[in-house]
Amino acid sequence: MYFSAWANSAHPWTEVRDFVSEVENMGWDGFWYADHYMPNTPDGEPIGGNFNECFSVLSALAATTSHLRLGSLVTPTTVNHPALIANRAATIDQISNGRFVLGMGAGWQINEHKAFGIELFDAKPRVDRFAEAIEIVSSMLSQERTTFKGEHFTITNAPCEPKPVQSPLPILVGTGGTRMLRLTARFAQEWNTWGTPEVAGGVIKKLREACEKEGRDPATVRTSVQPLFFLTPTEDAAEKLKAHVPADRAVVGTPSQIVDAVAEYKALGFDEICVPDFTMGATPQERLEKYGIFWNEVASQFR
Repeated sequence: MYFSAWANSAHPWTEVRDFVSEVENMGWDGFWYADHYMPNTPDGEPIGGNFNECFSVLSALAATTSHLRLGSLVTPTTVNHPALIANRAATIDQISNGRFVLGMGAGWQINEHKAFGIELFDAKPRVDRFAEAIEIVSSMLSQERTTFKGEHFTITNAPCEPKPVQSPLPILVGTGGTRMLRLTARFAQEWNTWGTPEVAGGVIKKLREACEKEGRDPATVRTSVQPLFFLTPTEDAAEKLKAHVPADRAVVGTPSQIVDAVAEYKALGFDEICVPDFTMGATPQERLEKYGIFWNEVASQFR
């Protein structure tokens, strides 16, 4: 299996840079970064605070790393025009010498759309817009010129040069919705979801069903999953903590218990485990220590 790290966008750039350098030296396979402009809020109200811009950070990391795969998890097509997404992705792939993964989604975070005056759309037109965007991006990354006329976007003889190093540059879609899964099967090379093994197992089954309907071999889609990992020193501590964390997306336990959970993901057919740093410690040092434990005591069992 592959293992990747994910840093909170609120961390200072220098901290992210140093963290990524350390996990690359440990041997981790990849690094993901969210494309948001502020933390989410339950009531949809905008909130302040430092929050780094995704593609700027990934561009810098493309120049300062050597083997990590780098990806956006995920860029919303409500906020970003598909022609800009394609050109950004191609450039970062060039800078990284073929290590970029373009994560795309339909958009969901209410407060950033509200703050910036960007329409979020209702569910159907939002997915309609995404369907057009992913088709445009896929074409611009692979074809010499792209012409497209839809309800939301019109592209006329558009270039995207230089082309990415990878052919194709992998597009990842983060989704669990039925129609979005069909679009994943049609256009994407990778797919991502949240959840415990029980939750994620139900969604990966839906992905396979979508692939069958689209005539796509599910084995050709690389799959990744992230829960919120809570590493505890004892099983008793894990049991006490379980009552206070999200049941549908939290994996709690000692390293050996986490190994059992990762084995479940592997048995379900997941190729990659993403480890967000949101629950891995309050300080940079704590987080690096937890990532070291995870790499040495969990990931090493699957290498």
